[in-house]
Amino acid sequence: MKRFVIALGLILATTNALAQDEPFAVLRDGGHVLMLRHAIAPGFGDPAGFDVDDCTTQRNLSEEGRAQARAIGERLRAEGLGEAAVYTSAWCRCRDTAAEMDLTEAEAHLGLNSFFQNRDRRDAIVAALRGLLAGLANGPPAVLVTHQVNIRAITGQGVRSGEGLIVQPDDEGSVRVVAPFPP
Repeated sequence: MKRFVIALGLILATTNALAQDEPFAVLRDGGHVLMLRHAIAPGFGDPAGFDVDDCTTQRNLSEEGRAQARAIGERLRAEGLGEAAVYTSAWCRCRDTAAEMDLTEAEAHLGLNSFFQNRDRRDAIVAALRGLLAGLANGPPAVLVTHQVNIRAITGQGVRSGEGLIVQPDDEGSVRVVAPFPP
């Protein structure tokens, strides 16, 4: 009985390790995208009258958020994803998350911008995001650094700061959620 319990423990440990590596293998193989919410930026929304071009007027990453973003980058590089294309929202907390991750140079994209405080922009932003996703379908791995509202609009799921979803986009910009990130 003792050998059975030990064998079962080894099988479960191996299965768990394989399950954690599988999302990265899928992402490495291409045709998948990591939709990542920016790292920790204390607060909720942005101050009234914020300017997207002026970081001093926005909610920004804390030191914990910067460390979180660096750890995300380290994990992605360790998993062979250091050359993944990176796209980001114009918001400073997203740009800074992308910069701290230290992968490839991030490219700003309208479809990743927040519409949390400007709901009348939702449809245009989501359409732009679907266009980006359609263009990434069947392509090399990509990381999209964005906001909670954008991820929820596309996947129907919410994530916390510094978390995301690995998705498989189709040619129309719809997605199938493959796995949470981190696994």
